Amino acid sequence: MSSSEKILVIGSSGQIGTELTAQLQKIYNENSVVASDLKKSKNFSGAFEELDVLDEKRLGEIVSKHKISQVYLLAALLSATAEKNPQFAWKLNMNSLFNVLDLAKEKKINKIYWPSSIAVFGPSTPKENVPQFTVMDPTTVYGISKLAGERWCEYYFLKHGVDVRSLRYPGLISYTSPPGGGTTDYAVDIFYQAIEKENYQCFLKEDTVLPMMYMPDALRATIELMETDAKNVKVRSSYNIAAMSFSPKEIAEEIKKHISKFKIEYKPDFRQSIANSWPKSIDDSFANRDWNWKNKVTLSEMVKDMLAHLTLSKK
Repeated sequence: MSSSEKILVIGSSGQIGTELTAQLQKIYNENSVVASDLKKSKNFSGAFEELDVLDEKRLGEIVSKHKISQVYLLAALLSATAEKNPQFAWKLNMNSLFNVLDLAKEKKINKIYWPSSIAVFGPSTPKENVPQFTVMDPTTVYGISKLAGERWCEYYFLKHGVDVRSLRYPGLISYTSPPGGGTTDYAVDIFYQAIEKENYQCFLKEDTVLPMMYMPDALRATIELMETDAKNVKVRSSYNIAAMSFSPKEIAEEIKKHISKFKIEYKPDFRQSIANSWPKSIDDSFANRDWNWKNKVTLSEMVKDMLAHLTLSKK
């Protein structure tokens, strides 16, 4: 990215946005990054604009004011939360994307990052090593909106030349922000409960294997995709990316290596049916081929690092 370009992060106070904004500031300096959300997060430094991304006029004003050239659109209602308010979830997840895509169509911004999710897959999708192009029949409003968003991203690229890039995130695990209402968020909450109570009640069955990724790998994948030359971006819907796959039982066993008294019990709820519709592992060979993506962090490394950071933050 050239020094003259400026980035707008929409949804900067969320799980991904908090860390991505800080990472972008570190790489490109604070003056090149503008954060935005409904409200400012704590301990945030740098330029910030209050924004409801559904307010198209306000979005346009911010883009013009700061001469924004790149937008990272992270605002969304996640899987489990979206099921409780499907109409609003659809409105937020879709209209926010259209607002940003239209700015690029009008040549007011040059490049967009928009995250998709493994939620685009469904019961008919292969469970193991899901290929880049496969059957996608999501059963949640979140997954439906992400699949629709992928198709619109490719449409705007093909019809209007919009440079929009996307990754299908697995479950993301981070120590900087609490769980945000996703089905995979048990793998975040379990660490908080392990440290505070030495026990955890899991809303998924013990053998429910899902694709996961540690936040440092997710941030690196996002920035690497955005920094690669446009000619290398061959997939304009959304790229599969993968890191590790594990079950609640497997992550609990890793935690027990560090907290010997830790106990886990299983009381599956409505999120179990969501998890059952998702794959166990992902084939990310297209991302590896096109822009040399490769994950780095293993399950054991992640557990050790999560516990170290969360324990330190409690002191």
